[in-house]
Amino acid sequence: MRYKVFLEKSDEGYAVWCPGLPGCWSQGETEEEALQNIRDAIEEYLAVASILSPNAEAREVEVAFTGA
Repeated sequence: MRYKVFLEKSDEGYAVWCPGLPGCWSQGETEEEALQNIRDAIEEYLAVASILSPNAEAREVEVAFTGA
């Protein structure tokens, strides 16, 4: 799966978050580290969502986004 993430440079490195997954944030000293950390955070987020919704049926949908 692909998720859009946003990066923001700060004095401490990079903050990164996934707007499609509320509360899914991470950080890193470098851009590469921040991106790896958000990958890990997304995987954990989705794993917990599966545990919390054991009877839900998972589906995938494709959405065309024309914005920035």
